[in-house]
Amino acid sequence: MAVVEAVYARPHADTETIFGAVRELLPDVSRQAVYDVLAALTGAGLVRKIQPSGSVARYESRVGDNHHHIVCRSCGVIADVDCAVGGAPCLTPSDDGTLDGFVLDEAEVIYWGLCPECSISHVSRSQP
Repeated sequence: MAVVEAVYARPHADTETIFGAVRELLPDVSRQAVYDVLAALTGAGLVRKIQPSGSVARYESRVGDNHHHIVCRSCGVIADVDCAVGGAPCLTPSDDGTLDGFVLDEAEVIYWGLCPECSISHVSRSQP
């Protein structure tokens, strides 16, 4: 339960952050135990694991809906973005034979850009 509470309290937290939060409640918990619980929760669909390119794995409690993420290229902060298209999979590739019998159930979209804080500092650095 401590792992679940840590994920719910810290959206998009990495494993180390979750481990630290759990360790505050359960000082004797092992790193492996937290990893195992995260894997079990992910496997059961109770938490979602995301891993944007160039980033460590992160976990969130928002599951079962069709949302995506936006990642700041500068500081790495991640935020949720509701899907504008609809239910999963919200994107469907053209059927030119590349699906080879796959049945699609999800499309992962990650938007990249600068968060408000980084875009302000980016603008101020580029101005004389």
